[in-house]
Amino acid sequence: MPSVIRQIPLDTATQHHAHDFHQIVIGLQGQAEFEIEGLGGAISALSGCIVPANHVHYYVGQGENRQLILDLPSDAPSLTGYHHELSRLFDAPRFFALDKPLEQYLDFLLLEADSQQSLSAAQSDRLAATFLGCLHARLGGPTPPPTRRLDLTRLDRFIDQHLASPIAVADLARQACLSEAHFRSRFRHQTGLSPWQYVRRRRLEAARRLLEESHLPLSQIAVTTGFAHQSALSHAFRSAFGCPPSQLRRAALSAPRLCQTD
Repeated sequence: MPSVIRQIPLDTATQHHAHDFHQIVIGLQGQAEFEIEGLGGAISALSGCIVPANHVHYYVGQGENRQLILDLPSDAPSLTGYHHELSRLFDAPRFFALDKPLEQYLDFLLLEADSQQSLSAAQSDRLAATFLGCLHARLGGPTPPPTRRLDLTRLDRFIDQHLASPIAVADLARQACLSEAHFRSRFRHQTGLSPWQYVRRRRLEAARRLLEESHLPLSQIAVTTGFAHQSALSHAFRSAFGCPPSQLRRAALSAPRLCQTD
C-alpha cells in the first residue's frame, strides 16, 4: 500500500481516533493540539508530530489552520526494503520542528503537489521517503555501540514508582547516568524495545494486575497506571491482549489467562 500525502484543516472541535497506519502531521498554517496516548503538545507552522499506527490520539485545530498529512502504511515502499530503517521513526510518538533545510524541502514538496492535479502513488512514496530519511537523520541518528548492560531492575522500580505520571526518556536516562541518545541505543540493544514501548508494557502489566486483583473502576485504573483516558486504556488492552479490560475482569475469576500478550 503506497504513502498518501494530503493537505487538510483540522476540526476545531476535539476529535479522537486510531488507525492502522503511521502518520506524520506538519503544520502549514495556524495551530493545532495533539495528545497521543498521554503525550501532549502543540504544532504550528513548520513543526509537527509523529503518530505511530494504532495509537489513540486526540486532536483539535485552532481557528484557521491547515496541516500537511503523510499517511504511511507499515508496508509502504517508503518504509520497507532499502528504507526499512526509517520505520524506527514510529517507535514512539514525538513532536519536532523543521530546520532550514527541511523547511526548504517542504516548500519543494508543496510546489510539487500543487503542480499536479494529484500525486501518483510512486511520486508520493518518493517524496515521503526523502522527507522521512531527512527527519530520521535528525531525530534518530547513529550512536556508539553499547559497552555495558543497563540495570533493568532499577529502571523497573523507577517506572513502577512513577506510573501515574508522564515518564520521559530523559528521566530513564538519568537513572542510568547516560545521555538520552546513548540510553536509547543501549536500551533497544538490550531489550529489543524502545524505552516508550517498554514503559507502555509496564503500564499495561500494572493495569492488568489491578483489573484481576482489585475492584477499582476502569477510569481510576487508567489514571493510576498513566493512561490519559479510559478509552486509551481500553484501546491499549485490545491491541496488547486481544480483549477489552471489562472482558478480562469478567474472565479473571474462572480463566484469568484467557487473553495472552502477543
